Amino acid sequence: MKALLVLLLPLASAFAQQSFDLVVYGGSAAGVMTAVSGARQGLRTVLLEPRDHVGGLVSGGLSGTDVGRREVIGGLALEFYFLAGRRYGLERHLQEIAWMPEPKVAEAIMRDMLREAGVTLLERHRLREKTGVRREGTRVVEIAMENGARFQGRIFADTSYEGDLMAQSGVSYTLGREGVSQYGESLAGVRAETRSHQFAVEIPARRRDGKLLPEVSAAPRGEPGSADKRIQAYNFRVIATNVAANRLPWPKPDGYDPERYELLALYLNAMTPYLGRPLDINEVNLLRVIPNGKADFNNRGGFSTDYIGRNYDYPDGDYATRARIWKEHEDYQKGFYYFLANDPRVPGPLQEQMNQWGLARDEFVDTGHWPHQLYVREARRLVSDFVATQKDLQTDLTKPDAIGMGSYNSDSHNVQRFVNSRGFVENEGDVQVAVKPYQIPYRVLTPKRAEATNLLVPVCFSASHIAYSSMRMEPQYMLIGHAAGIAAALAISANSAVQDINVAELQKRLKGEGAVLEYGAEFQAQALAAIRRRYAPPPRKGPVPWGLPESRVAPAR
Repeated sequence: MKALLVLLLPLASAFAQQSFDLVVYGGSAAGVMTAVSGARQGLRTVLLEPRDHVGGLVSGGLSGTDVGRREVIGGLALEFYFLAGRRYGLERHLQEIAWMPEPKVAEAIMRDMLREAGVTLLERHRLREKTGVRREGTRVVEIAMENGARFQGRIFADTSYEGDLMAQSGVSYTLGREGVSQYGESLAGVRAETRSHQFAVEIPARRRDGKLLPEVSAAPRGEPGSADKRIQAYNFRVIATNVAANRLPWPKPDGYDPERYELLALYLNAMTPYLGRPLDINEVNLLRVIPNGKADFNNRGGFSTDYIGRNYDYPDGDYATRARIWKEHEDYQKGFYYFLANDPRVPGPLQEQMNQWGLARDEFVDTGHWPHQLYVREARRLVSDFVATQKDLQTDLTKPDAIGMGSYNSDSHNVQRFVNSRGFVENEGDVQVAVKPYQIPYRVLTPKRAEATNLLVPVCFSASHIAYSSMRMEPQYMLIGHAAGIAAALAISANSAVQDINVAELQKRLKGEGAVLEYGAEFQAQALAAIRRRYAPPPRKGPVPWGLPESRVAPAR
């Protein structure tokens, strides 16, 4: 009988129409924090996740957190890393914050936060394509899932990396790179020179027979400063280990063809005489060490884990197109690792290093130990009445409607690999430019008033490509989600459009929950104090043992 009930529950859910105060679509870290924040404000909240996991990249391999200046991180984002510190017992070392938790630990914490806040979490609920959103005037009133379930809400939040709910709601959005002239951004558009993650040696783009090397595009670069619809490269943030008992060998992907990595072989062998030594493992992968003998492997160098130029159709693609691109990225990156670990053209010292590492047996156990989230660094971006641009990271740093802060450098990965005017291979599009700590305004997550008045967009928010390249970091997604949950409560209580909420009250509640709205160590100290109070042990009951003064009694744990 119990088994029958388990089988019938998904069927019952599939055709149910449910009503909530706050409907959050997308189980990213931003989605978790939006839902937790709203629920803590007393809203009846549902979080709908299209796949099987919550946390997005935070639980999907991006453990080497892009912190920037840690003083700007507060609120639910800081609370999450505080709870990670508790999980690892850092208090034993007089520490509190674990900035780089393992994926399985990160997801466990987020599931606990959702459960404790009373959020209804429904997985395998993906928005119906094209016809999944029903509107009345400027309000989204209902969304429909592929499984037939429908959800009505007073406020909706799109916290997916792709922005499907946003797009189906009919609000303005954009893709790709603006030109220099659109917002007056000196970093915008096609780059005249790309120094980072570049080929340090000149490699001919064509074989002797005139054919292009694999993974090189024949399309022209484009004029410097011009706009295009190219998308910065995606990859997977793979979790590897060098602990033999937990290490699995690098897997051989479907249809593996070593010749697709011919450019990589040429690059590796050309770099040896250039440097006077072979490239190191940390020069073809960026290794970020995380707990328990593991590392987060990321892109680094001229030819690495970024699958450059192969994601252009992803942001606006249908589900079948995205599934194909996702699988192509997986096969490419698995092949990259397998090549480094096995191909005879790889310099011996580098190959030996690669084989000291492998996939972690205890991570991503239901997806073959491969990350369950593709690193969608950028997809659609909302275009609202206010668009954050380069100046908002560099000169116009303060905002009257600040809801949090950012500080990570402008970080856009390469968008294309082309043949330059001299016939050599060249990457284009990488941007690595420092910023100053800046305030993030509430306005970036609200659509134009004429387009939608009860929709919030904490991930695909309103920013140019250049501004988004800094604002897109996972801690910032989380703190924006924190603000979104409170904003939803304020809009509901005032029966107002999300554009008309009381921003001063939003800021007051955020600060009360540990948000950092101004730069300085003292502000994060205040934020951490608020979080400590939330998780302080209850007062000890009963008599003081052994007659000790109360001040000398250790708090109950």
